[in-house]
Amino acid sequence: MNKEVASTARGIAAAVLAALFVAVAGTALHRQTMVISGVDLAWGVCAALLMLASVQLWLAAWSGSVIPTAAAGVVAYATVGALSSGGPDKQLLLGDAVGNVWVFGIAVVTLIMLLVASRLRKRWRTAAG
Repeated sequence: MNKEVASTARGIAAAVLAALFVAVAGTALHRQTMVISGVDLAWGVCAALLMLASVQLWLAAWSGSVIPTAAAGVVAYATVGALSSGGPDKQLLLGDAVGNVWVFGIAVVTLIMLLVASRLRKRWRTAAG
């Protein structure tokens, strides 16, 4: 097997496991709020999206490719979609603002991390070569 193919396969396998963790942990975290002066601040959804971004950036740096970053975004989005599609009594994500920010924020964060990772990859190539 070609060394690059093995590296890509290893990166995708790591991305799938990391994305499953982020999807489950982020779903558990996204509803956390803090009350300050009578106002609910939804810090959990910000922390969950930051966790996704950091894992995706780590995958890009570790593998040297943007493919695991994209794979992590797709798997996380699909997993959160599956978690939110349970029956009325089994839904883990509600259709309110915080739930929508978590679900659709995954796509936005993934696109941003793909842009960041591709720019960093160009810099890494320039520095190495």
